[in-house]
Amino acid sequence: MLDPVPRPASGLAVRCSRALFSPWSRLSLLVMVLAAAVVTVVLYEPQRLLSAGWPPQVSGPAAVVLFGVGYGVCTAAFVPRPLLNLAAGALFGSQAGLVSAIAGTVLGAGIAFALGRLLGQDALRPLLRGRWLKAADGQLSRHGFRSMLAVRLFPGVPFAAANYCAAVSRMGCLPFLLATGIGSVPNTAAYVVAGSSAASPTSPVFLAATGFIVVSALAAVAVAWAKRHRLRSA
Repeated sequence: MLDPVPRPASGLAVRCSRALFSPWSRLSLLVMVLAAAVVTVVLYEPQRLLSAGWPPQVSGPAAVVLFGVGYGVCTAAFVPRPLLNLAAGALFGSQAGLVSAIAGTVLGAGIAFALGRLLGQDALRPLLRGRWLKAADGQLSRHGFRSMLAVRLFPGVPFAAANYCAAVSRMGCLPFLLATGIGSVPNTAAYVVAGSSAASPTSPVFLAATGFIVVSALAAVAVAWAKRHRLRSA
């Protein structure tokens, strides 16, 4: 009796399926998705919200929610968060702007983490061979919440880079999102308040927010310098 299943064709399908879903194929897909996102951002220039303002067709809570969703998508596409934070404050004020910005921050971090974990982790983990890379990976994998909280509180590491590094590590998703939400509040609030009071650059509120941004940046430099020496001596 003839075998109804063509074995050569079946074997070819299995090999094609394995190649399609291999770690490097998924990493290539991640690169294409991120490249498409960057091109879209360059074409549509969401930072124009700082100069053009929010479309008048959408207002109230719906505008705050929509901005938060757009914020998350833009941060996943490498739009700098300080620009979006300033825009949130300028468009919605300090309170609603902060809520929208923090929600967008967590959403954007979650999008990046999911993409990096699903499409990039398997291909990139074997490449973690340098001493610094192994040390950073071990820190995130063993002390995920504490490490990510420090990264968010002292924003010396670019937001997108921290997201994808956490995704490649063995850090859990929930600690990552909690640390991002909590640790991003101080710096985000400073930018949002600065954006909401930008019309009065000599006001105490604007000066205090700007001073906090400068102090946090200097603290981030100091922490990075101390960490560098600690890794060198390890």
